[in-house]
Amino acid sequence: MKKDTVVRQLLLLFIASSAAQSVVSSTQGNETDRLSLLEFKKAILLDPQQALASWNESTHLCDWEGVSCRTKDPRRVVSLRLANRGLVGQISPWLGNLTFLRNLALPTNTLAGQIPPSLGRLRRLQTLILSNNTLQGIIPSLANCSTLKVVWLNNNGLTGRIPPDFPPNIQELQLSSNDIGRTIPLSLANITTLKKISFAFNRIEGSIPDELAKLDRLEILYVGSNQLVGRFPPAILNLTSLIGLGLNTNMLSGELPSDIGNSLPNVQILSFAENFFHGPIPTSFVNTSNIQVFDISTNNFTGDVPSSIGRLSKLVKFNIEMNKLQARNKQEWEFLSSLANCTELQGLSLAGNRLEGHVPSSLGNLSIHLQHLYLGQNQLTGSFPSGIVKLPNLIILGLDYNRFTGVVPQWLGASKNLEKLSLSTNMFEGYIPSSLSNLSQLTEILLDTNQFTGNIPTSLGNLQSLATLSLSNNNLHGRVPEEIFRIPTIAQIGLSSNYLDGHLSAEVGKAKQLMVLLLSSNKLSGYIPSTLGDCKSLENIELDNNIFNGSIPSSFGNLFSLKLLNLSYNNLSGPIPDSLGNLQLLEQLDFSSNHLEGKVPIHGIFNNITATHIDGNQGLCGGTADLHLPACSVISSNSFKHNLSVVLKVVIPLACILSLATVIFVLFQWRNNHTGRSMHMSSLSIYSKFPKVSYKDLARATEGFSASNLIGKGRYSSVYRGKVLQDKNVVAVKVFCLETRGAQKSFIAECSALRNVRHRNLVRILTACSSIDSSGNDFKALVYEFMPKGDLHNFLYTTEDDGNSSKLSYISLSQRLSLVVDISDAVAYLHHNNHGSIVHSDLKPSNILLDNDMVAHVGDFGLARLEVYPVSSSLGDSTSASSVAIRGTIGYIAPEFGGGGQVSTAADVYSFGVILLEIFIRRSPTDDMFKDGLSIAKFAEINFPDKMLQIVDPQLAQELNLHQEAPVADDSAIHCLLSVLDVGLRCTKSSPSERISMEEVAAKLHRIRDRHAYMGG
Repeated sequence: MKKDTVVRQLLLLFIASSAAQSVVSSTQGNETDRLSLLEFKKAILLDPQQALASWNESTHLCDWEGVSCRTKDPRRVVSLRLANRGLVGQISPWLGNLTFLRNLALPTNTLAGQIPPSLGRLRRLQTLILSNNTLQGIIPSLANCSTLKVVWLNNNGLTGRIPPDFPPNIQELQLSSNDIGRTIPLSLANITTLKKISFAFNRIEGSIPDELAKLDRLEILYVGSNQLVGRFPPAILNLTSLIGLGLNTNMLSGELPSDIGNSLPNVQILSFAENFFHGPIPTSFVNTSNIQVFDISTNNFTGDVPSSIGRLSKLVKFNIEMNKLQARNKQEWEFLSSLANCTELQGLSLAGNRLEGHVPSSLGNLSIHLQHLYLGQNQLTGSFPSGIVKLPNLIILGLDYNRFTGVVPQWLGASKNLEKLSLSTNMFEGYIPSSLSNLSQLTEILLDTNQFTGNIPTSLGNLQSLATLSLSNNNLHGRVPEEIFRIPTIAQIGLSSNYLDGHLSAEVGKAKQLMVLLLSSNKLSGYIPSTLGDCKSLENIELDNNIFNGSIPSSFGNLFSLKLLNLSYNNLSGPIPDSLGNLQLLEQLDFSSNHLEGKVPIHGIFNNITATHIDGNQGLCGGTADLHLPACSVISSNSFKHNLSVVLKVVIPLACILSLATVIFVLFQWRNNHTGRSMHMSSLSIYSKFPKVSYKDLARATEGFSASNLIGKGRYSSVYRGKVLQDKNVVAVKVFCLETRGAQKSFIAECSALRNVRHRNLVRILTACSSIDSSGNDFKALVYEFMPKGDLHNFLYTTEDDGNSSKLSYISLSQRLSLVVDISDAVAYLHHNNHGSIVHSDLKPSNILLDNDMVAHVGDFGLARLEVYPVSSSLGDSTSASSVAIRGTIGYIAPEFGGGGQVSTAADVYSFGVILLEIFIRRSPTDDMFKDGLSIAKFAEINFPDKMLQIVDPQLAQELNLHQEAPVADDSAIHCLLSVLDVGLRCTKSSPSERISMEEVAAKLHRIRDRHAYMGG
């Protein structure tokens, strides 16, 4: 018994000891969790919602907000969830001590710094969600988190690469919207449990590995907005479980597999947008019966839209815009009737294709749920599509850039849900329907560049949600309705290039949200309301080419958001308000050709002579020394009238431009006294907008037109460098050789083209001269800004001597992008932003001049034609009634001019495309290699995209690390390069109707340049 008692006592002692150890262990583990969470709290710098207020000594840690513990002992922390709490700070590495943690979710905060590597010790972790923060650095290894299933790190600033060692049970991997680079690791193919992969919006390069075909459970694959290259990944055809597939915005090319629809029977979301895919749309897509979103926009797909597309009965969004798909007859339009079977359809975009003729009435049979309808940038004709009346739920309607005619029907006012209406750049006529004022949800009305007449309906002021009203380039008359200024949301008003008259109402000051006010080229008169200074959000004011009088309101000095102010070509008088110099954001100021007088301010914008235009105001004085204005204490208004040297202004650094003027009456008297001749008034009217100078002035400026000052010679003219009078201001004097047949017409054409245009990328005409020379012969000349960097041709091909050898000057990718953006902006302005359309007809590098800042300026308008039609995006028919045998220069002439052709904006587009290719390939289109039918455009086309990187300028290859010795190529720059070359190829299509418009060209190039700059280019 004694022995049994001893054994029993020892057993009880052991049990008690074990229990005590368990309590100690539980207490220690619990304390470790508590201390770790308190360290996490310390790393939070700001807690605006007091989410961590309960994390204190008086509350058990398992009751702290966002914390969950096990229900049994030991009560260890198993979950930390603090989503959308506004937390600011870092993630403490102490969280790696929460060894029982299964769920860590801190999304939608402002957590910064790196993801602590200590999280990789959490072997029980199943869910890691850190989305929507500002985390940086690389993704740490999570290989030891053996139970991890969900990883969401999207919408941060993570860098580095995708780790190759994720644990084997991952089901969801969400890394989108970071800055992750390199390639997709092959090791992902070993994680056969993967169901969702999203790597979109990163810098991932290379191709999609074929090994991913092993992921037979994969349902979501989103890798859009990266730098992936190659053909359509064949591995995807084995992923039969796919529900969502996003390959958009990469550099993928080639044709889609014909059986793609049969291989992906379960897909619901499919996006191939913004790649280089071509060929037909595979008809097998109609077998993807569950598809809801179908987006193949912005590619090079051709042919018809499959007429059986209506079999996709669950379709919600169908986007095929910006391709080369066609519909020219009833059979090819059959797909529209078929879409009537898609009863759930909400979004349809056919914009930017080659759809022709009248819109079929079957448009009205589309789903009544349709909200977004885009038909713009095609070649559609006829009246306003009647089927739209049967689509009551439309929110957005886009018919812009077509050739629609007739009136806009009043019944459009019954579309009560309409928020955005774009009818820009058509040939609609008649009155603007007053019924539009019934559309109380409207936020945008875009009716610019049509032929609307009558007054602007005052009832538009009833649209209390309207933000944008664009009616420019029409034939509207009457006053600017003051009612539109009372709309509380109005932000942009564009009414330029109409026939509006009367005074601008002081009610404009009530438009407190107004950011853009465009009233150029009208007949507005009276004072500019001082109340305009109350619109503190204004960024852009353009009131030029009107007949405003009075002074510039001093209240403009209150517009601290102002970036552009253009009041040129009015009758304004008085001083320039000194307060304008205080506007820190002001980038461009133009007061040219008014009657301003007094001292020019010397601070702020007035220190930037390239951004300040004040020529044509004879009473101004003072200012910065670079303006070369007379001192205010010496010059008088009366002496200015007798001085041929009028307002001086330098537009380009290191080169100053003088605009000269003289009194027309004195000029006629001088000519009549010496020769008895007089100018024809018909000719005078063409260039009467420019101040005139005499032959004597220009002869003196160019030292008698000496050969030493000759800087260029063309078909009809010679260009001289000149120093005007005593001021040594450099100008370019273009003297026309009137003995040459066509020179007189060239002079008139250039005056006519340039008298009403103003754009930073057009060479600016300063003054005109129509006089007689020292021998009594007719003399005609134009004076331009001098461009110190010369022309683009010389810039591309002039060699530099580095002491050992001669080589071409270095031009970076960023410089080339800036050049083509500048040129495209100029040509787009000529084609699309005038009351008519100016066709240049001789675009080539020697007619593109460069200033000291390497900004490109298009010049030489001797062959230009001014047309009075609205230009549509369908370029093929944008021609004038007159034709010529050949207009332009060999190598840059569009193919349709080979046997005689018509003046055409499409021909300008072709010439621009050649220039673009030349800038990046750095070969002249007249190079010896281009013969036997091979042109620079054809050369680029046959090498695009796969071999394109082998034919570009070797300097670009070196910059992009394309040479063999380079370890890593700059894929973001390669994507940029291929994108811009694709624009060039779209411009140089052999058929005019296949070319895109210059407005679209400019928009694409701006996006490419901006993306390159964003990526660090």
